[in-house]
Amino acid sequence: MDAAHRVFIRRGTAGARMQEIADEAGVNKALLHYYFRSKDRLADAVFQRVARGIFGRLSEAAGSDMELDDKVRQIIAIYLEQLSKTPYVPGYVISELNQHPERARQFFDAVRPAGDGAAVPPFLAKVASQIKAKVRAGTMRPIAPQQFIANLVSLCVFPFAARPMLEAILGLDERAFKEFIAERKAGLADFFLSGLRP
Repeated sequence: MDAAHRVFIRRGTAGARMQEIADEAGVNKALLHYYFRSKDRLADAVFQRVARGIFGRLSEAAGSDMELDDKVRQIIAIYLEQLSKTPYVPGYVISELNQHPERARQFFDAVRPAGDGAAVPPFLAKVASQIKAKVRAGTMRPIAPQQFIANLVSLCVFPFAARPMLEAILGLDERAFKEFIAERKAGLADFFLSGLRP
């Protein structure tokens, strides 16, 4: 599974080959087919693993009872730390969702608790109630919880999804990109939260 994960992240479903995965895992291709039957089944398993690994953590953090400002800081820390370790995940997920629209259901399942059949992830209700409380207290401007989450996640994911473009535009090499992300981690929560203050 680890070998398949690495190959699918690098190549996507269309570019991944079972032989390359078998070679990376140090097993023969027949064994790979025995366990997973087909590349499509293996691709589904890898996508679920990737989606749950990072986006499941968003759901847990966003749905927690933590104060909203602290929640924002935690979500940013989780995302930037995880994406620094797996920088190609956003490009992989976006590509997979565009090329395989049926993966949207897997993605949705990854961001809600197991066994929860709700049409909307429950963390949105939690975030909505926290936003309403802050708006009533006069410490936050109104914003839909969907926009709140989309804005927060976008600010974290975009630098990784658009890394080659940012490196070219900003003249960043590997070291400079890491410094750019460290800088972002230090100031992003204050930037995001100050934009919501009245």
